[in-house]
Amino acid sequence: MTRTLIEATEADRGERYDRFLARRLPELSRSRIQALIDDGHVSVAGKPVRSSHRVLGTEQIVLEIPQPVAATPAAEALPLTVLFEDRDVLVVDKSAGMVVHPGAGHQTGTLVNALLHHVEDLGGVGGELRPGIVHRLDKDTSGVMVIAKHERALVTLQEAFASRTVEKIYLAIVAGRPPDAGTFDTLHGRHPVHRQRFTTRISRGRRAVTHYRVIERLADAALVEVRLETGRTHQIRVHFSEAGFPLLADVLYGSRTSSKLTAAPRLALHAHQLSFPHPSKKKRVSVTSPLPDDLEEALAALRRPRR
Repeated sequence: MTRTLIEATEADRGERYDRFLARRLPELSRSRIQALIDDGHVSVAGKPVRSSHRVLGTEQIVLEIPQPVAATPAAEALPLTVLFEDRDVLVVDKSAGMVVHPGAGHQTGTLVNALLHHVEDLGGVGGELRPGIVHRLDKDTSGVMVIAKHERALVTLQEAFASRTVEKIYLAIVAGRPPDAGTFDTLHGRHPVHRQRFTTRISRGRRAVTHYRVIERLADAALVEVRLETGRTHQIRVHFSEAGFPLLADVLYGSRTSSKLTAAPRLALHAHQLSFPHPSKKKRVSVTSPLPDDLEEALAALRRPRR
C-alpha cells in the first residue's frame, strides 16, 4: 500500500475533499478518489473523511492506495448451496454476508470465487471479474441467484431480465404498518448528496415498479411479499423506506431512531423465488429458497406478545 500526505492551505478551505484531491492529484480520476474515500482510504487526524466533507484549510490529508491485485479471481472451495443445475445454468442460494463478485476490499471469499471452483471453464463467460453473473444481490441479501455456465446462456438470460420475462419474488420484514397491498411506481436514481444511496425524490431517472402484499402483521412490523417489475439498485429498500416502512436492520435507508432496526440480525430481505425461461429448453424454471433461519428467528421474536 502506498501512502501519500497532502497538506491543505487556507486557499483550499471550503472545497469538497474529492474535488480538492482530484485537483491536487491529477493522475487519479475523481471517481477513483471517490472510491478510495468510500473505502476509508482517505483520512484526517486518523479519521476517515467523506467526499462531501469540506477542507478546513489547515489539515494534513492522508491518502492510501492499496496494492493492485490479480485481475482474475481465484477459485475457492467455499460452501455453495445449489438449488438447480444443468449444463446451461446453475441456481444457487446465496447466503447473507457473501459479496457477489470481487471488488475493492473483497478480493476473496465472494460468490464468484466459489463459482469458479464449482463450474469448470466458467472463467471466460462474461468477463474476468464477473464470470457467469447475470444479476446480483446486495451483500446482506440472501436468496436465489441464477448463473450462466456458457456465453450463449448468459446472453439469453440477460435478454430475459431486460425484457422482464423473469419473475422475481422477495420476502422482506418492514417496520410499521403498511397497507395490505400496494404498488410503488416511481422514478429511481442516485441520491444527489449521499452518493451511496438511491432515491425516488428526483425529477429525472429510470422507472422503478414494485408490487407488494402483506403476508403477516407483527409487533410494529410486517412480513411482506414483494414482486419486482423492474430491477433497480436498492429498489425494494428505497421504495419501502421512502414510504415510511424501512426494512429491518437497513442501516443505509432505515430510520436511526427506529427500535426495529435491531430486530433482525441483518438486512431483512430474502430473494425467495426466481422464475425464468430456460436458455435452451422450451420451458420455464422456477426455483424457491425458504426464508433462512436468521430471519425466521427474527419473525419468531416479533410474534412474541409484549410483556
